[in-house]
Amino acid sequence: MYGSSIGWTDHTFNPWIGCSHVSEGCENCFAETDNKRYRWNGGKWGPGALRKLTSEEYWKQPLRWNKAAATAARRPRVFCASLADVFDPEAPVGARERLWNLILETPNLDWLLLTKRPQNFTTMLPNRWAAYQNVWLGVTCENRKNGFPRVDILRRTPAVIRFLSCEPLLEDLSGINLQGIDWIICGGESGHHAREFRYEWARNLRETCVGKNFFMKQLGSFVPINLLKGEKRDPHGTDVSHFPVDLQVQTWPR
Repeated sequence: MYGSSIGWTDHTFNPWIGCSHVSEGCENCFAETDNKRYRWNGGKWGPGALRKLTSEEYWKQPLRWNKAAATAARRPRVFCASLADVFDPEAPVGARERLWNLILETPNLDWLLLTKRPQNFTTMLPNRWAAYQNVWLGVTCENRKNGFPRVDILRRTPAVIRFLSCEPLLEDLSGINLQGIDWIICGGESGHHAREFRYEWARNLRETCVGKNFFMKQLGSFVPINLLKGEKRDPHGTDVSHFPVDLQVQTWPR
């Protein structure tokens, strides 16, 4: 039933493909890299590039997941969108409104909406937002300069669950205000150009998260976690057994 390679979700759904850089967290965007390879929208990325609406058959998948979830042991989580940003002002005309309708049509699924553009919540969240009881709203917090203002906006925005994705974690976030935040995802950057990731950054964040749900997703590619053990390299550093013991923590909100 579940098929996402992302450790903190069960499914991924992309209403469209395409986006633009907005901050340092976008520098090594995996979606941009994959788009150049697979040319989903012609291989272009950034302002003015095509945001390609996904197929009609693809849009039916959440309806099937929702039907199966009616008798599942727990509610499946759907990450939307890994290859785009729901709050991108260049989204295909009408696609965001169609997504809101789809979310209402799938009440057995929990939709996780993650963005670097929370300043658009006011104008882009749907009417009757309080009716969307199956949406978890999140922002990326890769550093203080960009992340902290996003967290402030998220904190002021009503949501059933509010979460942060501190991936790629680019610096120490000690002192971050987590009031009103329910869940924190932490991870180092992966890929050939992965930037520095330090265990103490993750440890300090976890200590700040006392009383919150914390999910250590990956150590990333910068830390040579397996080379010292003579084992096959885990390119994304997702093997929890290789994490420092105090970082082997993966919890979700209930």
